[in-house]
Amino acid sequence: MAIEKSSYKNVNFCLKCGNKLELNTDHEGKIRPKCSECGWTFYKNPIPASACVIMNDKNEIVIIKRKFEPNAGDWALPSGYVEIDQTPAECAVDEMKEETGLDGEVIVQLGYDTEYSPIYEKVISFGFLMKIIGGELQAGDDAVEAHYVSFDDLPEIAFPSHVKFIEIVKALYKK
Repeated sequence: MAIEKSSYKNVNFCLKCGNKLELNTDHEGKIRPKCSECGWTFYKNPIPASACVIMNDKNEIVIIKRKFEPNAGDWALPSGYVEIDQTPAECAVDEMKEETGLDGEVIVQLGYDTEYSPIYEKVISFGFLMKIIGGELQAGDDAVEAHYVSFDDLPEIAFPSHVKFIEIVKALYKK
């Protein structure tokens, strides 16, 4: 699937020199904004995010009610966008603390999934099974509420990637 010209409607100026960008077909035959002054090219890439499946000793998982868009007011796993100075695993540890008050560490990466984002067009989410090593569960940062729930009592979850990660863990712990 090729990127459409409309995907670049708000991409106007070079981040390197500030000159106006022009849409051109590059050496791969793809349309990309390029600076005619310095030659810098804008590449539209998915935004990386990390999601945490946090389990307690009762095989319940932590879900949060989102405070901000996308999907404000909906239930989701604790998650967030990977910062430039983080690995996806480091992001998971930070988001766990910020959104739930729980200290944790990664047990295992559950995989990744891509999905549409109303803000960034496409997000690539990395899922992690997390171990609680301290703290107390409380809503924080981007969360309005935070709760432990059993797999059988899960409400509708906002993001398909989060559902996928929950299903992977559910299959591991329901045996």
